[in-house]
Amino acid sequence: MKEEQSNPLGLSEIVMDLAQRAEAEIKEAFARTESIALKNSQKVLAAFQKYRVSDGCFAGTTGYGYDDKGRDLLDLIYAEVFHTEAALVRIGFVNGTHAITSALFGTLRPGDTLVSVTGAPYDTLLGVINGAGTGSLKEFGVLYEQVELCKDGTPDFGAVSKAVAKDTVKMVFISRSRGYSTRPSLRIEQIGALCDCIKTANPNAVILVDNCYGEFVEAQEPTEVGADLIAGSLIKNPGGGLAPTGGYLAGREDLVQLAAMRLTAPGIGGECGPTIGQNRLLYQGFFLAPHVVAQAVKTAIFTAKMMELLGYQTDPAPDAIRTDIVQTISFGAPEPICRFCKGIQMGAPVDSFVTPEPWDMPGYDCKVIMAAGAFIQGASIELSCDAPMRSPYLAYLQGALTYESGKTGVLLAVQQLLAGQE
Repeated sequence: MKEEQSNPLGLSEIVMDLAQRAEAEIKEAFARTESIALKNSQKVLAAFQKYRVSDGCFAGTTGYGYDDKGRDLLDLIYAEVFHTEAALVRIGFVNGTHAITSALFGTLRPGDTLVSVTGAPYDTLLGVINGAGTGSLKEFGVLYEQVELCKDGTPDFGAVSKAVAKDTVKMVFISRSRGYSTRPSLRIEQIGALCDCIKTANPNAVILVDNCYGEFVEAQEPTEVGADLIAGSLIKNPGGGLAPTGGYLAGREDLVQLAAMRLTAPGIGGECGPTIGQNRLLYQGFFLAPHVVAQAVKTAIFTAKMMELLGYQTDPAPDAIRTDIVQTISFGAPEPICRFCKGIQMGAPVDSFVTPEPWDMPGYDCKVIMAAGAFIQGASIELSCDAPMRSPYLAYLQGALTYESGKTGVLLAVQQLLAGQE
């Protein structure tokens, strides 16, 4: 009975010993992560204090949502933290793709050119740009060009400079995180260098950064190094695991207002939009976000070290400088991915009894397996692991509300993986 109480999930000694060894080798990376979390937490706290957040901010509105003090003040807090002129934080955004789409359609007009300078954007944005029969940018006469990254995954500055210099280029798109690709995610200093390159070649181009998975991982955000606009999802980093839905935009005031007109309607913009009693969760989630993001980053570091000790290739490496919460693991075949995802699901507080299977997810060109036992459906800041079932069979792990729960989920995943090798 005592043994069951001290090891209620039945983890093997082999797995526990491996974890102890891994943690002993990643102390420096953990300390670096905690230092960044402290800086970002102080930044958020200072914004809350500056705008005098009070209990009255947590009341929600219904109907049109006029005079929603909490909603409007949260916009100011996001703008303060991200060092921008304005922000739009709304539960009306269904995901990060929706927020980015509002920014694209808000700024771009027929005949304009959109250039992606980090290769192909995330899978769900492909239909937004080039979809057929869906009201995509292409169908509205917006042109699209793409600059591939160098072989090592870094920006091709020469090609970028040439591509964005054209008179028709209105907006330049940068993906901070890798999405379902093998390239490395971009660090803030790399985004800054890209912004400098773009503005030198075309001072009038609007730079939009897909900031999903990246908020609070580093001590700065893309808008502090030259980006005109950033967008993301509240059920990822900035929602802190508490936001029930939503997305945000932050950047130049004119660009934020144009995006708001696409979210609602021209002439209405951000003036309407009820919060329906969700303000407290949005405030509390944003306040907790730097800490929760650090928990996710520590889980990713631990995962990288554990899998490295088992002989698997991981990216980023355990001691690498992090710019997002995503950790990739190269399995090379579908069967070990399924086993690993089964273990992650077993470690979830919700639906732990479910066995994930590959399925046809909307917006993707192949089957995807996803382990995600989350309190908020699809919340990537909660521990999850997903993989497109295609070569080279990479799994993408992200999230963890606490390091302790994230670590436990990874241990169960490793145990399932090792069981399949017996």
